[in-house]
Amino acid sequence: MSTDNSPNKIIITAPDDLSLGKQVDYEFEYNPSLLQGVPRSLSRDTLNLTGAELPFSGIDTWTGYELSWLNLKGKPNVAILECHVPITSENLIESKSFKLYLNSFNQTKFRSAEDVQKVLQKDLSACAGESVNVNLILPKQFTELQFKEFEGTLLDELDVDIETYSPTTQYLFTSKDDKKVKETLVSHLLKSNCLITSQPDWASIQIKYEGKAIEHEGLLKYLISFRQHNEFHEQCVERIYNDIMFHCKPDKLTVCARYTRRGGLDINPFRSNYEAPYANHRQARQ
Repeated sequence: MSTDNSPNKIIITAPDDLSLGKQVDYEFEYNPSLLQGVPRSLSRDTLNLTGAELPFSGIDTWTGYELSWLNLKGKPNVAILECHVPITSENLIESKSFKLYLNSFNQTKFRSAEDVQKVLQKDLSACAGESVNVNLILPKQFTELQFKEFEGTLLDELDVDIETYSPTTQYLFTSKDDKKVKETLVSHLLKSNCLITSQPDWASIQIKYEGKAIEHEGLLKYLISFRQHNEFHEQCVERIYNDIMFHCKPDKLTVCARYTRRGGLDINPFRSNYEAPYANHRQARQ
């Protein structure tokens, strides 16, 4: 792991023992060894989040749209996977390894969906280092699923000049007026790159806070400045939360991002110092 001393440049390198980012063979029979965890400390150390208690609570919610297995007669079954990884876990689950692991169910026979759910929960919990909650949404439940966009003031139509595409905290500042506000701000322009593969990660983000008014144009420019930054989804959201808290000092803060899916998986990190995680409602881009 390394960081650049430049104020406009942050470099985080992946652990050398990860096999991801390399050519791999796809396996179609159950293989839990495909899962790989990444220590959360990889990024938290750079944010000085090294104490016993985190300054936020939250969850990492994953939705998997390409889960399939065989019943005992060899007939395929499908489901949508929803899992919640606690942010207190030692590891986050590396997304490409997660996809490869789910592929390994494709030609594996299970007695029931309940058995699949139990296996998923056991393996994902072992990878994360803490209990992971897993739910399977079966086809008969698909009609119950809802789309829901973030509510709040959209920042994206602000006419701003963009010069920097690496996280730049100098854009974060508050109004000189001491008046406290309560705001919910939304942008669909968050983009970063995968730490392993450098493939683009696209997201919508909602920021709710109470405190001195955060300058909207500066916040939008800050969010856009992640555009060429290489870091995992969960780490980006924690960096955004930490930077806003440090530079704008709101009394209350929630940062929630919903990333578009890649390889059938979307990741939705939630961090807050005063709210419980929201329901997992899919958005239009997901």
